[in-house]
Amino acid sequence: MPGTAAIKTLTASLVVALSTSAVLVRPTGAQDPGGEAIDRAVAAYAKVRTARATFEQVVTNPLTGSKLQSSGAFEQARPDRFAFRFDDPKGDLILSDGKYVWIYLPSSTPGQVIRAPLSSDLEGSIDLIGAFFTNPRTRYTVGDAGAATVGGRPARAVTLTPKGKSGASFTRAKIWIDAADGTLRQFEAEELSGVVRLVKINTFVANAAVPEGTFRFKPPRGVRIVDQSDLP
Repeated sequence: MPGTAAIKTLTASLVVALSTSAVLVRPTGAQDPGGEAIDRAVAAYAKVRTARATFEQVVTNPLTGSKLQSSGAFEQARPDRFAFRFDDPKGDLILSDGKYVWIYLPSSTPGQVIRAPLSSDLEGSIDLIGAFFTNPRTRYTVGDAGAATVGGRPARAVTLTPKGKSGASFTRAKIWIDAADGTLRQFEAEELSGVVRLVKINTFVANAAVPEGTFRFKPPRGVRIVDQSDLP
């Protein structure tokens, strides 16, 4: 029988041989397509100061089995001004003027508007694109979900799972990133409440001219303002 020294030498040789074989059979292409897609999106979004987009969304509540569809336009001036104006249901609006978030939903709660101080939590829940692409490798476990096509354009599907205290407004998300320009084409996020939001971005114009008045909101006459800063 071989001695102890011979066994150690043989074992070391086997380890080296197996490691070499693993290197030899490793694919020569991209090793982290999901991570590369995220990096591309981060680089693309870093150049965006203003944006204008149109979208469609489906919100599913698994507890009630309800499914709500809506569509509208989105405008943004980073870092803290946003406006979602819905054409279906028409008249609904969610807007941040940089100080307050205004939520006016006459389709479901006519006669009132909610005004809440802009906080990092609210800002994160509104600026979902920023939430996905702000330090994603640090905040999320990034997974690859394969190649896809959204709106006739090649895309890469990527999964994001929040790590620890990431401050994310969702428990899991799947995002579709344009293979050519790194823009977000679609996302599906399960929010902390369990509601699942699927949003398809039909058009997106980066650094579009957005008038200052876009982010001003004056409640209609007779509408009651519910000020959430007064709530515990």
